[in-house]
Parts: sequence; C-alpha cells; structure tokens
Amino acid sequence: MALKNKKSNFSEWYTEVIQRADLADYGPVSGTMIMKPNGYSLWETAQKYFNKKIKRDGVQNAYFPMLIPERLLLKESKHIEGFAPEVAWVTQGGKSKLKE
Repeated sequence: MALKNKKSNFSEWYTEVIQRADLADYGPVSGTMIMKPNGYSLWETAQKYFNKKIKRDGVQNAYFPMLIPERLLLKESKHIEGFAPEVAWVTQGGKSKLKE
C-alpha cells in the first residue's frame, strides 16, 4: 500500500512513516507517543551526534519539568497558540486538587 502524499499533508505522511517503520505508536493517553526500540535507538543516535556538537561549543544539557503552571504557559501565549488544542491540563494529583 502506497504512503499518503507528503506534499498534500506532511503531518499525516510523517505519522504513517513512523508507524509503518514501527518506530513509535500512539500511547494510551491522548497526545502521548510510545517510542519503540528502533525509534529509541534513533533518538539515542541523534542525541550522541548533537551532544558532541553542542558540548564542543560549551553548551550544557538540562532537563525541565514536563508540567508547568498555566501562568507560565500564558507568558508564551503567542508561541503556543497553535498547540493550545493539544495542551493537557492537569488539575489533580492523586485525590488532591492542585492549587495551580
């Protein structure tokens, strides 16, 4: 079966390539992805390549929280405008309502 047309809908084409190559699949929660072994191997290879390049320039890696308060997200409202429909709003942790 032929792939969808890359030029008419790049997003659909890209998703189809990733799934057919068995690199990743949709996760059990809307908006999440599962990186399968070959996909994760590609990720590690890309990390090694870029780490080598950026460390040469003195850049240090950092990890940031996956969840951020809405007030901080709104500071970037113009940038996130296109992503807004996909934002997951976490309002509860366990049995406790979150303050922010």
